[in-house]
Amino acid sequence: MIWPFSRTAKKARASRISIKPPEAVAQRYGIALVTIAKNEESKIEDWLTFHALAGVREVILYDNLSTDRTAEIARNFKGMPVTVIPWQLHTQTCSPVLILPRQILAYCHALSTFGGQFRWMAMIDIDEYIVPKTHATIPEALETLSMHANVSLPWTMFGHNGHDIPPSAPVPFSYTRRAAKAEGPLLNFKCIVDPTEVTKVSVHKFETARMKRRSANTRGVVAHNKQRKNAKYVTQDLLQLNHYYLMSRQETEEKLMRGAVSGVPLERRTASVREKQDLIEAQATSDRSALDFLSRHGIDTADTFCAKYQR
Repeated sequence: MIWPFSRTAKKARASRISIKPPEAVAQRYGIALVTIAKNEESKIEDWLTFHALAGVREVILYDNLSTDRTAEIARNFKGMPVTVIPWQLHTQTCSPVLILPRQILAYCHALSTFGGQFRWMAMIDIDEYIVPKTHATIPEALETLSMHANVSLPWTMFGHNGHDIPPSAPVPFSYTRRAAKAEGPLLNFKCIVDPTEVTKVSVHKFETARMKRRSANTRGVVAHNKQRKNAKYVTQDLLQLNHYYLMSRQETEEKLMRGAVSGVPLERRTASVREKQDLIEAQATSDRSALDFLSRHGIDTADTFCAKYQR
């Protein structure tokens, strides 16, 4: 069943899709990350390395017609299993015409096909890192939230950090300055969910059997999905979602040229990115959350990070 939809300039797009939750297998455990990527060979290994250190059990990567080494690097990664799935869907219903976004369809496929094996799943992008603030791993941090089927992590938006061109150091070492506040256009969420409870799938919000349209923050405070942007709900305690949104100035321009996987029109996407760019850079502040996490694992230099899984 297709759920309510939003409209673009010409065609309607499904904003949520309903699924039947998968059945849990015996002794399911751990967390899987689901991502859809295209031509991310320069960033994929940093992202995989960080999350392997953070205790991720498996990554399910939907390769959106990459023409570079993204899929090869992912398949050969030594730190944890990575399942690479070619993902070339361009689908819509016939009458009425309704686009089925390939990103949401990928998430539906991952939840339905693999979800029963895992205690948790998170659907995030290659420029988003889930950072344990005090615990050694993401699963350890989630133990205190085990009574919740849906946990929301607000974006923590990182800027250029003075880089005009892509730096040689890994992402966590290159970008340590973020927006001072998570609010307005800089505020959205990604979710960590119990896959065996998910009934409706989107990009920034999910519905689950027990919690319906509600989600917990990392303090255990529960709110309706529409009320998550209340300042009292937004917290980076326990787990912080570092969104390395801008990267270098060159990479920001390349992002705009590529367009969005969501299909948002180029003019609208450009305006949105520029607005966020100005807000992030206006009052950037230092943030060492990712480096502090790596230091707890004995990794204090970029070279040590790169050597961790013998790249």
